[in-house]
Amino acid sequence: MSEQHPQKDSGRQMKNRGYRGDRRTDTRPDRGYGRPAGNGRGPAGRSGMRTGQARDMDREHSEHSTFPRTDRNRSVEKREGSFAGNARGGRGFQSVRRNGERSESRFSAPRRPAPVRDGLDPRRVALNVVRAVTENQAWASMVLDRELTKAGLTPQDRRLAARLAYDTIDHLMYLDWVLSQVMAREDTDIKLRNILRLGACQLLLEDRIPDMAATDTSVKLCKELGMEGLAGVCNGILRNLIRKREELVFPDRTAEPMKYLSIMHSVPEFLVRRLVADYGEEAAEKLMSVSGRDMAVTIRPNLMKMDDAQFEKLLEGKVWETGHGMIQHAFKIRNMANLGDDRDFVQGNFSIQSEQSQMACLAVAPKRGWNVVDACAAPGGKSCYLAEMMDGTGRVYAWEVHEHRTRLIEAQMKRLGLENIRPVTRDASVPKPDLFGTMDAVLLDAPCSGTGEMHEKPDSRYRLQEDSVETMIALQQRILEAVAPLVKKGGILVYSTCSVLADENERQVEAFLKAHPEFAAEDLPDTIPEAIRAKRKLGVQLMPGVDADGGFYICRMRRSRI
Repeated sequence: MSEQHPQKDSGRQMKNRGYRGDRRTDTRPDRGYGRPAGNGRGPAGRSGMRTGQARDMDREHSEHSTFPRTDRNRSVEKREGSFAGNARGGRGFQSVRRNGERSESRFSAPRRPAPVRDGLDPRRVALNVVRAVTENQAWASMVLDRELTKAGLTPQDRRLAARLAYDTIDHLMYLDWVLSQVMAREDTDIKLRNILRLGACQLLLEDRIPDMAATDTSVKLCKELGMEGLAGVCNGILRNLIRKREELVFPDRTAEPMKYLSIMHSVPEFLVRRLVADYGEEAAEKLMSVSGRDMAVTIRPNLMKMDDAQFEKLLEGKVWETGHGMIQHAFKIRNMANLGDDRDFVQGNFSIQSEQSQMACLAVAPKRGWNVVDACAAPGGKSCYLAEMMDGTGRVYAWEVHEHRTRLIEAQMKRLGLENIRPVTRDASVPKPDLFGTMDAVLLDAPCSGTGEMHEKPDSRYRLQEDSVETMIALQQRILEAVAPLVKKGGILVYSTCSVLADENERQVEAFLKAHPEFAAEDLPDTIPEAIRAKRKLGVQLMPGVDADGGFYICRMRRSRI
């Protein structure tokens, strides 16, 4: 399965998308729902790189239950897979005849008239997600999963709901900038603002939605939320946007380059400045343009139960589209049903884990019988992989500061049938003198800004503040200082993050090595592809859509034997 996708033309102009009733007058080839870049007519495109991967199940908001959820478009477009015939409206079981008379099978559902589709249901779901994120600081993937479960939408409407929810959140700052040019006042009720954001998303970013459908459904949602008096205001603002669509003004790229990039990519300006300082303007914009859509999921076999050949044979019995990743044990899948319900997943035959997360474990390269600390372990994906790599021998001490997240590690262990992991609720930033010099290896996948995963979790970028990034950098330093003494002489310390910020990565390691001359950086093992290892400076910085599905940093260090 190829993971490569052609570069989209970033110079296309956003034409006037007129409609005649339900029929479009724009006859351009369909370009999905991507964004053109750099033309002042629309937000810069999330295109031009290999698509992102499913959320790393080793991350803070990746797994909130025993079984992981698929997310984003995967939770919508892929969950149906080849099982859509069992969904509402599918064929189901047929009726049977007994004694010459027709009777319903006890498994069959009574026939019902097809529901009338007015397009409001998917927009209602999308609005609920946008409101939960912007009004209650919820995580989009969790809310979307819950809302889709409740709504009982058709596969087509599920896809529409997910796309509208994520497109609105992904372009939030851009949409607010646009709306400010067609609204009389800025202090709009937050409920109305979210309806307007969703409507503006449909008018400016979705090629297949008629203007009338976008405005009419927005007015209906306004009335549903008890704002009948503002329904006319909502209608007027969106119609004003339609009229002024070609007259919208954006920051001047030459005069205000940071502000321009911030608005066009919906990335906070302080973060744009950091990215430009680290990578230069062109590379930073390319990074901010990476798309998280059409994501493949990376899975790997439980090495305690089967090898790659056996796992590949197991996958042949699935309806999924499958392919190999860039590293051993990594398999890419698409067109899957909900993985959390898959029999082989439930039975512990495989795990969901991104390639960059797996590479952090490969960097440790544990041997049979080793004692290893996974310092920030929840929800346990890396701990489990390390335990499997040691063939069930030795010990993996999985530390997690929050008790409820320690239980996630325990659930992973139980599902996979692993017995050499010892989950402990412990703050890794607090030194543990009684364990100094006792560990063969320590893996610190440190808390970080998560900037390497902005394309997969667009809501995460709006939670970041400049002072919170500085706080995170200080926490990383404290944890490094606390866990480094655990490593025995000649042992291994691996530091990793899912960030692309140099202050959290190579500069953090550089400061650590300067303060601890007993440690020295060394090359990554050859189980990691040469193309990745060749990129090293001080550690390896993986870039989303180029080297891996997400941005990730890995540095392997060894303590001297003296």
